[in-house]
Amino acid sequence: MSLSTDYVPSRIKSTDPLHEPWLLTEAEREVFRQRSRESRLRRQAALDGRGEEPIHEVNIPQFDPMALMPERDPNGLPTLSLFSGGGGLDLGFDRAGFSHVGSWEILSDAADTLKTAHPEWNVHGGEDGDVRGVDWNVYRENVAIVHGGPPCQPFSNAGKQRGAADPRDMWPEFVRAVLEARPDVFVAENVAALASATFSDYVEQTILARLGRHYRIHRVLLQAYEYGVPQVRKRVVFFGFRTRTIERRWVAPTPRFRRTGAPANGLPETMGVRAALGLPDTGFDDLSPTIRSALSGPRHTTSILSSVSAQKRFEALRIWPNGVAATREAAQAFVAKNGHFRLSVPDVALLQGFPESWRFSGAVYMQLGQIGNSVAPPVGYAVASSVADALLR
Repeated sequence: MSLSTDYVPSRIKSTDPLHEPWLLTEAEREVFRQRSRESRLRRQAALDGRGEEPIHEVNIPQFDPMALMPERDPNGLPTLSLFSGGGGLDLGFDRAGFSHVGSWEILSDAADTLKTAHPEWNVHGGEDGDVRGVDWNVYRENVAIVHGGPPCQPFSNAGKQRGAADPRDMWPEFVRAVLEARPDVFVAENVAALASATFSDYVEQTILARLGRHYRIHRVLLQAYEYGVPQVRKRVVFFGFRTRTIERRWVAPTPRFRRTGAPANGLPETMGVRAALGLPDTGFDDLSPTIRSALSGPRHTTSILSSVSAQKRFEALRIWPNGVAATREAAQAFVAKNGHFRLSVPDVALLQGFPESWRFSGAVYMQLGQIGNSVAPPVGYAVASSVADALLR
């Protein structure tokens, strides 16, 4: 489609081949430029101590994700982790008692996050973390589990949903790893859209047709808040069992919490965002909207907004989700334009179910990208525990 002469290109060039720029007039682009300039100036003023007087106390969170993942006894079952990212599945499987053999992650900063959290782990990062160059046959019969979350951008509602036409589609590599390593069980996580009719042919041809010859496969949709994470976050998890015996022993993860504000049903209530972060009671609290990965677009961002509806929900919660700060002290100093509470990286990590002790590496946008792309650790723990129970019975 040719551009109308009323539209002008952005002055900021993107190197992302999948970037599809907005069609904006010069006047519309100038509005965005002014907002960006104003935000940069206000942020710099806050960093220099010339900003507005802070209006919020530095928060002390009341939510402890580790309480949702009681450490299980070591079971000696070795695992391989692909597309490890910020470590949501890795942490879940570790807390469930599994033995770590190796993690592969192409983003160097994400690999550094894993190395910092667990210096004893065997982490392959950067070029060494590219799964396309690994011969998984060397692990054949020597690992019990292969788990991972292939990049979700080819299937996400927030993306272009190109599926197999997207160069970031790494499902074929995950399938290759499973077929070469031949673990007892494989676990693969992705966005819920992958379980929709839109990608039914893709799932059948790329995943089920190839792995179904050797594994009995089950698809389960899991919602993060049903495992105590204060966020609306639905994901699909594929479980593959090499033998019928293991399959018969397996029980799919079941909800452990009820949604914030839902009628009593015998399950404890998931904390709302404000309660989880230790913020003052305003008379309204609810779950966080789905946290967007800061790496999902063609340019760096420090916003976690995933949609217009998410923006409205954050406004109702009186929380500012744009310009996430590196620390709670920096967030306090950088007063949001509307006076709402500004989030920090540790706050966002907490809302994803990561403990305070899990430190992310890289620039702020990279840290947010790792968080937003990760499996919520308590969900990963529930998944890992269900697999452990099936293998150890």
